This record gives sequence, C-alpha cells and structure tokens, in this order.
Amino acid sequence: MKTGQLNRRITLLEPQPSKDADGKVIQGWTNRGTVWANIQHRPGSEAFQQARMEARDPATIAVRATALSRRLSSLWRVETDDTIYEVKGNPHRSQDNAFVVFQVEGQRK
Repeated sequence: MKTGQLNRRITLLEPQPSKDADGKVIQGWTNRGTVWANIQHRPGSEAFQQARMEARDPATIAVRATALSRRLSSLWRVETDDTIYEVKGNPHRSQDNAFVVFQVEGQRK
C-alpha cells in the first residue's frame, strides 16, 4: 500500500467505561484522533452477501502505523461521516511495518 491510497478520514474511538447516577457501568467512547485511512469493502464471499442482508458492512481498513494506531485493539471503534465500524480481531502491521491493518464490521448511522 502507498500513503497516497489513504483517502478517507476516520476517527479512532477507544472504549471509556463510566458509571451512571445509579452506579451502573455504561460504555462510552473517547475520541483518540482522526487519521487518514484506506477502506476496502469485502465483496463476493457468501459471508459478505449474508452480512449485507443483515445490514452489516464488512471491510478491511489500513492506516499509517503511529503510536496511536498501534494501540488499536478489538475493543475499539472506528467512525466515518456515515458509518460506525466495530473492530473485529486484533489489528496487525503490514509486512513493511508502515501500516496497521484491521478487519471491521460497519453499520450506517
């Protein structure tokens, strides 16, 4: 992948549990930054077709490897203007260590 292929802005959201007035733990999200990304939707497979029928949007996202992107885990979320993506599985680095690549499943806002 080349840096010029990072053509979408995404926001990285880290889980931030907190407590409501009754002391119950609720899940919140902390914005950790906005980065350039490449989002590749995964067409063609039977699993993809099933996900589409269920209004899910499986994709692969690549971002430049930075201190922030290396912290990503399967607990995080990624957000674009119109979609919220749940990170599926732990991200990995590209062969040249220049990018962090991860699988996601999105749903329109």
